[in-house]
Amino acid sequence: MEQQIIVRVANSNDTQYAKIITDEMESSAKARGTGIAKRSPDYVAKKMEEGKAVIALEANGDWVGFCYIEVWGHEQFVANSGLIVSPKYRKSGVAKQIKQTIFNLSRQKYPNAKIFGLTTGLAVMKINSDLGYEPVTYSELTDDEEFWAGCKSCVNYDILMSKNRKNCMCTAMLYDPADHYEPAETSADFKQNSKLYERFMKLKQSKLMNIFRKKTLLSNFFNL
Repeated sequence: MEQQIIVRVANSNDTQYAKIITDEMESSAKARGTGIAKRSPDYVAKKMEEGKAVIALEANGDWVGFCYIEVWGHEQFVANSGLIVSPKYRKSGVAKQIKQTIFNLSRQKYPNAKIFGLTTGLAVMKINSDLGYEPVTYSELTDDEEFWAGCKSCVNYDILMSKNRKNCMCTAMLYDPADHYEPAETSADFKQNSKLYERFMKLKQSKLMNIFRKKTLLSNFFNL
Protein backbone atom coordinates (compact mmCIF):
# COMPACT_ATOMS: atom_id res chain seq x y z
CA MET A 1 0.00 0.00 0.00
CA GLU A 2 1.39 3.41 -1.03
CA GLN A 3 2.22 5.90 1.69
CA GLN A 4 0.43 9.26 1.69
CA ILE A 5 2.70 12.18 0.75
CA ILE A 6 2.19 15.33 2.80
CA VAL A 7 3.38 18.66 1.34
CA ARG A 8 3.44 21.51 3.88
CA VAL A 9 5.33 24.53 5.19
CA ALA A 10 8.43 23.34 7.05
CA ASN A 11 9.10 24.18 10.69
CA SER A 12 11.80 23.75 13.34
CA ASN A 13 10.83 20.11 13.87
CA ASP A 14 11.99 19.36 10.31
CA THR A 15 15.62 20.45 10.79
CA GLN A 16 16.54 16.76 11.24
CA TYR A 17 16.21 16.43 7.43
CA ALA A 18 18.57 19.32 6.58
CA LYS A 19 21.70 17.21 6.04
CA ILE A 20 19.83 14.63 3.93
CA ILE A 21 18.43 17.43 1.76
CA THR A 22 21.75 19.24 1.15
CA ASP A 23 23.51 15.93 0.39
CA GLU A 24 20.88 15.11 -2.23
CA MET A 25 21.11 18.63 -3.71
CA GLU A 26 24.85 18.19 -4.20
CA SER A 27 24.71 14.68 -5.63
CA SER A 28 21.87 15.57 -8.02
CA ALA A 29 23.76 18.62 -9.30
CA LYS A 30 26.82 16.45 -9.98
CA ALA A 31 24.70 13.85 -11.79
CA ARG A 32 23.17 16.54 -14.03
CA GLY A 33 26.55 18.10 -14.73
CA THR A 34 25.18 21.48 -13.66
CA GLY A 35 25.25 23.38 -10.40
CA ILE A 36 23.11 25.19 -7.90
CA ALA A 37 23.95 27.63 -5.16
CA LYS A 38 25.55 25.37 -2.57
CA ARG A 39 23.82 25.59 0.80
CA SER A 40 24.85 24.18 4.16
CA PRO A 41 22.57 22.12 6.43
CA ASP A 42 22.54 25.08 8.85
CA TYR A 43 21.30 27.41 6.09
CA VAL A 44 18.50 25.02 5.13
CA ALA A 45 17.60 24.47 8.80
CA LYS A 46 17.31 28.22 9.31
CA LYS A 47 14.86 28.48 6.39
CA MET A 48 12.74 25.81 8.06
CA GLU A 49 12.81 27.63 11.38
CA GLU A 50 11.80 30.90 9.69
CA GLY A 51 8.85 29.28 7.94
CA LYS A 52 10.40 30.03 4.54
CA ALA A 53 10.53 26.49 3.21
CA VAL A 54 8.23 23.71 2.03
CA ILE A 55 8.86 20.05 2.76
CA ALA A 56 7.24 16.87 1.46
CA LEU A 57 7.17 13.79 3.67
CA GLU A 58 5.55 10.39 3.64
CA ALA A 59 3.15 9.71 6.49
CA ASN A 60 5.81 7.43 8.02
CA GLY A 61 8.28 10.34 8.16
CA ASP A 62 10.44 9.50 5.13
CA TRP A 63 11.75 12.60 3.36
CA VAL A 64 10.33 13.16 -0.15
CA GLY A 65 11.12 16.70 -1.34
CA PHE A 66 12.00 20.27 -0.44
CA CYS A 67 12.19 23.89 -1.63
CA TYR A 68 12.89 27.21 0.10
CA ILE A 69 12.39 30.95 -0.28
CA GLU A 70 15.19 33.49 -0.75
CA VAL A 71 14.57 37.23 -0.74
CA TRP A 72 16.67 39.71 -2.74
CA GLY A 73 16.83 43.41 -3.46
CA HIS A 74 15.06 44.62 -0.31
CA GLU A 75 12.12 42.24 -0.85
CA GLN A 76 11.59 43.33 -4.46
CA PHE A 77 12.50 39.84 -5.70
CA VAL A 78 11.84 36.36 -4.37
CA ALA A 79 13.41 33.12 -5.60
CA ASN A 80 11.92 29.70 -4.92
CA SER A 81 15.25 27.92 -4.68
CA GLY A 82 16.74 24.50 -4.12
CA LEU A 83 13.85 22.42 -5.45
CA ILE A 84 14.86 18.82 -4.82
CA VAL A 85 12.96 15.52 -4.80
CA SER A 86 14.25 12.21 -3.45
CA PRO A 87 15.20 9.98 -6.43
CA LYS A 88 12.55 7.32 -5.77
CA TYR A 89 9.75 9.92 -5.84
CA ARG A 90 10.71 11.68 -9.06
CA LYS A 91 8.17 11.82 -11.89
CA SER A 92 5.41 11.28 -9.31
CA GLY A 93 4.01 14.81 -9.55
CA VAL A 94 5.29 15.79 -6.11
CA ALA A 95 7.64 18.45 -7.57
CA LYS A 96 4.62 20.30 -8.95
CA GLN A 97 2.89 20.14 -5.55
CA ILE A 98 5.99 21.53 -3.83
CA LYS A 99 6.35 24.34 -6.40
CA GLN A 100 2.67 25.28 -6.05
CA THR A 101 2.92 25.34 -2.25
CA ILE A 102 6.16 27.39 -2.15
CA PHE A 103 4.70 29.76 -4.77
CA ASN A 104 1.57 30.29 -2.64
CA LEU A 105 3.75 30.84 0.44
CA SER A 106 5.86 33.40 -1.43
CA ARG A 107 2.77 35.29 -2.59
CA GLN A 108 1.44 35.28 0.97
CA LYS A 109 4.65 36.54 2.57
CA TYR A 110 5.76 38.91 -0.21
CA PRO A 111 2.64 39.85 -2.23
CA ASN A 112 4.36 42.65 -4.15
CA ALA A 113 7.59 40.83 -4.95
CA LYS A 114 8.54 39.46 -8.34
CA ILE A 115 9.15 35.71 -8.14
CA PHE A 116 11.89 34.35 -10.38
CA GLY A 117 13.93 31.29 -11.12
CA LEU A 118 16.82 30.03 -13.24
CA THR A 119 16.60 26.52 -14.63
CA THR A 120 17.86 24.23 -17.39
CA GLY A 121 15.04 21.71 -16.84
CA LEU A 122 12.13 21.58 -19.27
CA ALA A 123 9.90 20.02 -16.58
CA VAL A 124 10.54 22.93 -14.20
CA MET A 125 9.84 25.41 -17.02
CA LYS A 126 6.50 23.68 -17.58
CA ILE A 127 5.62 23.91 -13.88
CA ASN A 128 6.65 27.58 -13.80
CA SER A 129 4.52 28.30 -16.86
CA ASP A 130 1.51 26.69 -15.16
CA LEU A 131 2.04 29.10 -12.26
CA GLY A 132 2.13 32.16 -14.53
CA TYR A 133 5.87 32.67 -14.97
CA GLU A 134 7.20 33.82 -18.33
CA PRO A 135 10.71 33.61 -19.84
CA VAL A 136 12.69 36.84 -19.44
CA THR A 137 16.20 38.17 -19.99
CA TYR A 138 18.70 38.12 -17.12
CA SER A 139 18.50 41.93 -16.98
CA GLU A 140 14.96 41.62 -15.55
CA LEU A 141 16.19 39.64 -12.54
CA THR A 142 17.65 40.99 -9.32
CA ASP A 143 21.00 42.75 -9.50
CA ASP A 144 21.77 41.70 -5.91
CA GLU A 145 25.44 40.64 -5.90
CA GLU A 146 24.84 38.06 -3.20
CA PHE A 147 22.40 36.19 -5.43
CA TRP A 148 24.81 36.00 -8.34
CA ALA A 149 27.65 35.00 -6.02
CA GLY A 150 25.64 31.83 -5.38
CA CYS A 151 26.32 30.79 -8.97
CA LYS A 152 30.02 30.33 -8.19
CA SER A 153 29.38 26.70 -7.24
CA CYS A 154 27.94 25.99 -10.71
CA VAL A 155 30.15 24.34 -13.34
CA ASN A 156 28.92 26.96 -15.83
CA TYR A 157 29.96 29.98 -13.73
CA ASP A 158 32.81 30.89 -16.11
CA ILE A 159 30.33 30.99 -18.99
CA LEU A 160 28.03 33.28 -16.99
CA MET A 161 30.87 35.69 -16.26
CA SER A 162 32.19 35.57 -19.82
CA LYS A 163 28.74 36.80 -20.92
CA ASN A 164 28.83 39.61 -18.32
CA ARG A 165 25.94 37.94 -16.47
CA LYS A 166 23.63 38.61 -19.40
CA ASN A 167 23.19 34.97 -20.41
CA CYS A 168 24.11 31.42 -19.46
CA MET A 169 22.88 27.82 -19.76
CA CYS A 170 19.86 28.49 -17.54
CA THR A 171 16.61 30.03 -18.73
CA ALA A 172 15.33 32.88 -16.57
CA MET A 173 11.62 32.89 -15.73
CA LEU A 174 9.68 35.56 -13.84
CA TYR A 175 6.27 36.03 -12.23
CA ASP A 176 5.45 39.70 -11.88
CA PRO A 177 2.30 40.24 -9.77
CA ALA A 178 1.75 43.60 -11.46
CA ASP A 179 2.06 42.29 -15.01
CA HIS A 180 1.84 38.59 -15.82
CA TYR A 181 0.18 36.22 -18.24
CA GLU A 182 -2.71 34.08 -17.07
CA PRO A 183 -1.46 30.58 -16.14
CA ALA A 184 -3.90 28.94 -18.58
CA GLU A 185 -2.49 31.03 -21.40
CA THR A 186 1.17 30.38 -20.62
CA SER A 187 0.46 26.70 -20.05
CA ALA A 188 -1.25 26.38 -23.43
CA ASP A 189 1.59 28.24 -25.12
CA PHE A 190 4.13 26.04 -23.41
CA LYS A 191 2.39 22.82 -24.41
CA GLN A 192 2.18 24.04 -27.99
CA ASN A 193 5.82 25.09 -28.08
CA SER A 194 7.47 22.54 -25.74
CA LYS A 195 9.43 21.01 -28.63
CA LEU A 196 10.51 24.49 -29.66
CA TYR A 197 11.70 25.19 -26.09
CA GLU A 198 13.66 21.94 -26.10
CA ARG A 199 15.36 22.77 -29.40
CA PHE A 200 16.00 26.33 -28.21
CA MET A 201 17.71 25.08 -25.05
CA LYS A 202 19.94 22.71 -27.01
CA LEU A 203 20.91 25.42 -29.50
CA LYS A 204 21.49 27.95 -26.72
CA GLN A 205 23.73 25.59 -24.75
CA SER A 206 25.68 24.59 -27.86
CA LYS A 207 26.21 28.21 -28.94
CA LEU A 208 27.31 29.36 -25.49
CA MET A 209 29.70 26.44 -25.10
CA ASN A 210 31.28 27.17 -28.51
CA ILE A 211 31.75 30.85 -27.65
CA PHE A 212 33.26 29.96 -24.28
CA ARG A 213 35.64 27.38 -25.83
CA LYS A 214 36.84 29.92 -28.41
CA LYS A 215 37.51 32.52 -25.71
CA THR A 216 39.35 29.95 -23.61
CA LEU A 217 41.50 28.85 -26.56
CA LEU A 218 42.36 32.45 -27.45
CA SER A 219 43.20 33.24 -23.83
CA ASN A 220 45.44 30.19 -23.57
CA PHE A 221 47.14 31.06 -26.87
CA PHE A 222 48.02 34.61 -25.85
CA ASN A 223 49.24 33.41 -22.47
CA LEU A 224 51.73 31.00 -24.03
